[in-house]
Amino acid sequence: MEKGSGSIGFRARSFVLAAALLGLTAAARLAAQTPAPLPTTPPAPAGDTVGLIKLRDDSIDQVLELLERWTGRTILRPQALPANTYTLTLDRAASKEEAILALETLLNMNGVAVTPLGGRFLKITSLNLARAEAPEFIDGPVLGLPPSGRVASKLFELQFLRVSEFLPQIAALLNPNLGAAPVLFEKANAALVTDSISNLQRIELLLSRLDQPILRNNTPKFYTLQSAKASDVVNKLRTVLAGPLQMQLGASTSYQADDRTNQIVLISDPRQIDFFDQLISRFDVKADPNTRNDVIFLKHAAAKDVATLLSLLVSGQNTAARTAGTEPVRPATGAAPAPNVPAPPAAALPAGLTLDATHEFSNLLTILPEERSNSLVVSGTVDDIRLIRELVDKIDVLLAQVRIEVVVAEVTLGDSQTSGIDALGLQVYANRLVGLSGSGSGTTVGGTSASGTPTGFAQLAGTGSLAGIISLGTTPRKTTANILSMPNIVTTHNKKATIFVGEQRPVISSYLNTGVTTGGTVGTGYTSTVTEKDIGIDLEVTPLIGDDGSVQLEIKQEVNDVTGSITLDGNEQPIIGRRKTESFVSVKSGEIIVLGGLQRNSLTKNTNRLGPVPIIGDLLGTRRRDNTRTELVFFLRPVVLANTAADNAEAMRRIDAGPQRDDIRSALDPNYRPPAGKSKG
Repeated sequence: MEKGSGSIGFRARSFVLAAALLGLTAAARLAAQTPAPLPTTPPAPAGDTVGLIKLRDDSIDQVLELLERWTGRTILRPQALPANTYTLTLDRAASKEEAILALETLLNMNGVAVTPLGGRFLKITSLNLARAEAPEFIDGPVLGLPPSGRVASKLFELQFLRVSEFLPQIAALLNPNLGAAPVLFEKANAALVTDSISNLQRIELLLSRLDQPILRNNTPKFYTLQSAKASDVVNKLRTVLAGPLQMQLGASTSYQADDRTNQIVLISDPRQIDFFDQLISRFDVKADPNTRNDVIFLKHAAAKDVATLLSLLVSGQNTAARTAGTEPVRPATGAAPAPNVPAPPAAALPAGLTLDATHEFSNLLTILPEERSNSLVVSGTVDDIRLIRELVDKIDVLLAQVRIEVVVAEVTLGDSQTSGIDALGLQVYANRLVGLSGSGSGTTVGGTSASGTPTGFAQLAGTGSLAGIISLGTTPRKTTANILSMPNIVTTHNKKATIFVGEQRPVISSYLNTGVTTGGTVGTGYTSTVTEKDIGIDLEVTPLIGDDGSVQLEIKQEVNDVTGSITLDGNEQPIIGRRKTESFVSVKSGEIIVLGGLQRNSLTKNTNRLGPVPIIGDLLGTRRRDNTRTELVFFLRPVVLANTAADNAEAMRRIDAGPQRDDIRSALDPNYRPPAGKSKG
């Protein structure tokens, strides 16, 4: 038999439930009208054969005429059918039954379905409509029928396989031209499949081989343990048999712990029982817990912080192992968390990933901080203490330190000046001082002020770090800059440091009426609640020190000053002006940061003593009203400390330049002796 030009292969297609059910209903109605069961292709009488047949690009009408002649049934067909040509060769005599099967299969391959109707008719439809045209319903096995392309329906009921898992596996075996998928009856674990007789036979054959109980060859066995705990042994088995070994055991092998009876329940192939006998007998031995206590003294970190971190790490690691279903060789951790520390969320491990037993903690592990001696008290197995010591060695390290030199200057602005940085003649790029644009009022390059005296100048850059030494002159009446504070602070990585320059003033925060009625007279006494309010400059710096010498600074500036007063309930209260900024800058060690923008306007009035008297006051003097603008400029220079003598070189240089050099050095170093020929002091 040769395949025609319109033939197509067998593949899976879906079809809708309503149409399939409609087809079943129609098939049932026809069956009720026919006293005998629906016949398949009518059997040919003995000796009833057809001779040599050759079809060459013939039309469907010729093929249907042959089918009608050989079956003895009347063909019922629509006007439009797939317009294909058909080619068939029977080079030797064949029975009519064989010839009919050949024609039915040839029509199926070209998208035409043949559906029997009773004993007299054959309905011819397009293949994609056959599912809705009441195809023959086969109730019983199909393996005994002759294979053919005739379309029929069969309900497959599964006993052990899940139908929702089986159907996707056979999708590639179904004819795609039927236009619909099998109808799934999940509660009944069954599926209605409409396809050719040949495909239905393939599905039935697959089910006869696959729809079998999985545990038919497995045997249960119970192990009663004498020394070990059942759940502990099961955890050890899961760790030992993880990975490729578990795949070799097979999916049907199962072992679970029953701690109530201290038994292990094994379901496995009888050939694997000897293997489990040997493993479980080796684990079920008496052994004392290998535990000990140890104290780990910390040098740099705080015991409470380290204990909290380690407890969260231990708890999180083993919670992830339990969530992923992989238990460690040793029992899951029960490390005591630090007080008031919430339990960490369970984190599932990636698929196929198991924890290395050498990096896991037992349920005997306990970590407690001892703040008085700044140490950790650890109780657990030898491996627990080893792992904790390794972690502590990496955590308990000396963090980098930074010294921050600060100069706070108040700059008076002229009418043509927009900022204190412009008034001082500074060149600033990205908040960093890069040079001087000129000689501003009160600003010079060198070690002396504009008046030639060294008093009051602040060295902001180390020798060689910039082109010169910037100094702010403070000569009275000749300068627009006034240095308010020059503190130095030292802090460590990610540790906040604060500077406050100012005063505290009492401020009434609330009143309480304490008046009482005596003899009809109401008292008028009040009790005031007084709080202290910081008035001044508050600077907060949090550094982050990089390995390359870079420093990131989170800087918070706040300036509170009294701008006036107001009377409340007969009490004069100060009006406090507040200026606040927050910055985050990155610089290299030794670079200068310049921050400005905290400006303030102040109004002053000046008159002579007779100023208020008309005419006379004008003759003897003038009255003047001044509006003065000032700005606070912060200079910060962070210097990363190397924990060597070089960190104090600048401080010692200033001491040596002072008049009390010998006194200070003698106090710092008892072995110090003044240089010969120089008097002490």
